Amino acid sequence: MLFILFDIEVVFMYPWAVIYKEMLQQEATRNMILGSMVSFLGILFVGLYLRREEAGVLTGSRDA
Repeated sequence: MLFILFDIEVVFMYPWAVIYKEMLQQEATRNMILGSMVSFLGILFVGLYLRREEAGVLTGSRDA
């Protein structure tokens, strides 16, 4: 499951990396391109954290 998640992440990050340098040259898109990737990674890491916490609760490995 974790492999599929990171595989999908790479599918979204590769096109971003290809156009990143090109979009930095334009003043209007400079902050937008970085902000979009930071928000994508933020949502991804929050989801991973919540999934890990949920797995700990379901297996009983966390202290209540």
